[in-house]
Amino acid sequence: MIDRAPLGLLYVNVLIIATCGLVYELVAGTLASYLLGDSVTQFSLIIGVYLSALGIGAWLSQYIEDRLARTFIEIELALALIGGFSTPLLFLAFPLVDWFHVLLFGSVVVIGILVGLELPLLMRILKEHLDFSELVSRVLAFDYLGALFASLLFPIFLVPRLGLTRTAILFGLLNAVVGLWGTYLLRPLLANRGIEGLRGRAILVIGLLVVGFIKADSITTLSEENTLGGKIVYADTSPYQRIAVTQSDRGFQLYLNGHLQFNSVDEYRYHESLVHPLMSVCSDATRILVLGGGDGLAVREILKYSRVESITLVDLDPAMTQLATGFEPLAKLNSRALSDPKVTVINRDAFVWATEDNADSGSDALRYDAVVIDFPDPGSYSVGKLYTTHFYTSLRRHLAPHAGMAIQCTSPLVAPKSYWCILHTLRQSGFDVTPYHASVPTFGVWGFALARQIGAEESDGRADPDAGSDSPWILPPSLAPEIAGLRFLNDATMRGLFHLPQDQQSLEMPSNRLNDQILVRLYDQEWGGRG
Repeated sequence: MIDRAPLGLLYVNVLIIATCGLVYELVAGTLASYLLGDSVTQFSLIIGVYLSALGIGAWLSQYIEDRLARTFIEIELALALIGGFSTPLLFLAFPLVDWFHVLLFGSVVVIGILVGLELPLLMRILKEHLDFSELVSRVLAFDYLGALFASLLFPIFLVPRLGLTRTAILFGLLNAVVGLWGTYLLRPLLANRGIEGLRGRAILVIGLLVVGFIKADSITTLSEENTLGGKIVYADTSPYQRIAVTQSDRGFQLYLNGHLQFNSVDEYRYHESLVHPLMSVCSDATRILVLGGGDGLAVREILKYSRVESITLVDLDPAMTQLATGFEPLAKLNSRALSDPKVTVINRDAFVWATEDNADSGSDALRYDAVVIDFPDPGSYSVGKLYTTHFYTSLRRHLAPHAGMAIQCTSPLVAPKSYWCILHTLRQSGFDVTPYHASVPTFGVWGFALARQIGAEESDGRADPDAGSDSPWILPPSLAPEIAGLRFLNDATMRGLFHLPQDQQSLEMPSNRLNDQILVRLYDQEWGGRG
């Protein structure tokens, strides 16, 4: 028989295993989003498969008829090994195997089945010592409480502080400790024969997981170097994303959630093309807004204009803007732009910021004369919302009447449907739009757009009577006189940006709305097979 004190400790076990079970699910969903993109799809699939596996595990528990206590402990040890080491193994396998999806969802199924076995077995162990109604209410209460702990700890502490690899290993350790602990709490229900071997295996599993926890950084670095193809010189996990910088013979590369953001060798082509056409059109702009661009490279280009009085940078992640000032190679590359007294950094979600009523949406004098939008590509719904009619319409109230915008819009050659979907979304949001492109060796042909509110060009006399619907502005014949020493653009090159070749001509596409975000699906279709 189990006395009342160990019964109370067994409820603590319920709390721990419930927390571990949900953390494994959250880790798998986050890892799938990190490696495969499209967070909504990945989390939906992971949750569905995991819950189904829980049901299979619960159903299978009925066929375990004897040695319940020993089986429970064995399951804890198996779950500790498989759940704890699943994340580092999946990271390592991602660049090496073509059947990664099978491995990912196979691990989710196995972990789900093992977790599904836990509570039914534990309840059957306890049923002889408690009234059934009391047993169910207490076990389920601790189970749900464990789920609450996991859901709070995961985004607030675990991922930002430990990262995915250490989080998975830590909760594998907790499962192993529950297994070892169970050899003592359930001692009256275990046969004397083999108990020392059971404890020895539990100690061995704990030892392996401790070594894995200590070596987690090395495992993560190895997996990222295999995936990203370069030596990792900086890595950090913020509450919002995984940041990694790799070093090659010719420069360094910045990755966010495994997606390349720039290569220091040729980023100047991208950022000159993003900023200088807009600043040449908006020749009187003094108050500039930059959305995204936490690396400071677009701000570097804007600061080349002496007329600029202030720049407001809105970027979600403090870890990114801190990298731009504290990581010396990047701080040198951006000419320490974010430390300039003209620059104000706001770490907010740009979507939320744009919809707020703040001082910048008051008089025309407080609105922005030019906006540079440098968000990542819309590969997930969390980023896709920043390319919607809702966002662009909200942004209009922060603009002065004749303000212009420059937006990066993915590749019009590789992803023409995505590119023209973005431009059509801008038009549906009340903007005149001019498409243009540039060649960036690391990325290939890359697309941009200039935009300003419909009607602005008539009121200031800058309309081009010969322009088509895609070119409502008079494009500047030359760069601003004060700009010198650009590495890519000159007068002829800038004019050439606005001549789209035959294979990049306009497509009729639907606009991207907040409630459906068709752009994310188009982007996944066009870029999904390109790695």
